[in-house]
Amino acid sequence: MSLKETIDADIKKAMLAKDKLRLTTLRSIKSQIMLAETAEGQHGAALTPDAEMKLLTKQAKQRREAAQTYNEQFRSDLEEVELNELAIIEEYLPKQLSEAELTEKLVHIIQRVGATGPSDLGKVMGVAARELAGLADGRAISQTVSHLLNNTNF
Repeated sequence: MSLKETIDADIKKAMLAKDKLRLTTLRSIKSQIMLAETAEGQHGAALTPDAEMKLLTKQAKQRREAAQTYNEQFRSDLEEVELNELAIIEEYLPKQLSEAELTEKLVHIIQRVGATGPSDLGKVMGVAARELAGLADGRAISQTVSHLLNNTNF
């Protein structure tokens, strides 16, 4: 079942349950899927699983950043809404790697590409971003790679 079909089914469930927050969030995701499908070059074709994952990751990142902004502005009411929407979006994303799992995977990638220090950050990030897409936040990947390359001799 594609993401769009899953979202459609869950929208119906949210309507029946009268879950306004879930319904609003799912409609937002569906809207983004439809926009991506009708984008130039797509010709109405269904999104690939990778494109779906990127779309969901982008939605999650937007909610996370908005929540952080609201937190900094002491708007806990709006922050709570964003965090609740983020939780709903994360239900459709693969399970995120823990810090230890992320570090372990990044150590293997660093060893595989032959990185020796901070100057190899770009080489490692290219591979890591591809392999860990959807499994970890880009910022967390970048910070962990930078820490590993600066503090460890490979």
